Amino acid sequence: QAQLVESGGGLVQPGGSLRLSCVASVSVFSIVRMGWYRQAPGKQRELVATITSSGTTNYADSVKDRFTISRGNAKNTVYLQMNSLKPEDTAVYYCNLLRGASVYWGQGTQVTVSS
Repeated sequence: QAQLVESGGGLVQPGGSLRLSCVASVSVFSIVRMGWYRQAPGKQRELVATITSSGTTNYADSVKDRFTISRGNAKNTVYLQMNSLKPEDTAVYYCNLLRGASVYWGQGTQVTVSS
């Protein structure tokens, strides 16, 4: 079993920045991929960005060139640097972990972009 603990959400003005963090309580040797998804009110959960154990990244078109996903030195931590935030980025952001064939989710952290 894996636990994912997220932090870094909050309220920010349009054009501002936030950095989300997620720490996974699992051995790094079994991690295939980590990433971030988000869910806005009334919408389905959608992919934001992922990063594999080898460092390959993937981004949703809506966040390319604004968001950057990275892994910490300990490899069980994933970050999401969000720049040039827009009101449409408002959502609950969930950390996601693929370990072997099992998928795990964090509890979510709220990001609100508003003036």
